[in-house]
Amino acid sequence: MNDEQTWNSPAVAALRADLALALRAAAHHALGEGVCNHFSVALPGNAEQFLLNPRGLAWSEVQAGDIVLVDAGGGKLAGRHEVEPTAMFIHAAVHGIARKACVLHTHMPYSTALTLTQGRALDTTLSQNAMRFHGRVAIDANYNGLALDAGEGERIAGAMQGADIVFLGNHGVIVCGQRIDYAYDDLYYLERACMVQVLAQSTGQKLMPVDEALTARVAQQANGERLQSELFFASLRGTLR
Repeated sequence: MNDEQTWNSPAVAALRADLALALRAAAHHALGEGVCNHFSVALPGNAEQFLLNPRGLAWSEVQAGDIVLVDAGGGKLAGRHEVEPTAMFIHAAVHGIARKACVLHTHMPYSTALTLTQGRALDTTLSQNAMRFHGRVAIDANYNGLALDAGEGERIAGAMQGADIVFLGNHGVIVCGQRIDYAYDDLYYLERACMVQVLAQSTGQKLMPVDEALTARVAQQANGERLQSELFFASLRGTLR
């Protein structure tokens, strides 16, 4: 099967549709930033090829036909649009080194705000939404400029140390998952949890965390069953065209 046949195959066409939906949903939920940032998903069983949003399109306008198929070296294999260089360096490394199937990178405001603080990340012992991320978060505190070379992407992927989510100091976040619907659900609720933390911190009052044992139990409960994630994404499929 050649690259165009792969891009048009039923399985890949379905992935393109879901990736485009995730991008439109992110625009709807104010998680995007201009025409920047990137979502990608590896082809099933092939971390060397992945689907990526195109350069220069607002997320709100991306449809399945706009998604691009690329290889780990940055070469475009199929699709009518170009790709943005920093996307290749970050996403290729996270797919290839961290072995993540779906990679969502954003500068969404509340999550990014926390990367500017001394703590650098969400406190997973605070809100119930935050607790679902307990034990799943890594921090890359060493901001190193724009990711314009393979070495920077590899450094970020290495900093993840197997985590699903990494807070990039002075930069933004990466949320990963084995499925697009699960990853998008995590992206949405991560921003909600960060928003609540920023709002709570803005009161100037002392914050009241939950103890470690209860936090871990809530995390296990939240991550033990993902039907709600599937239903959320299905609802987006029905409402965002």
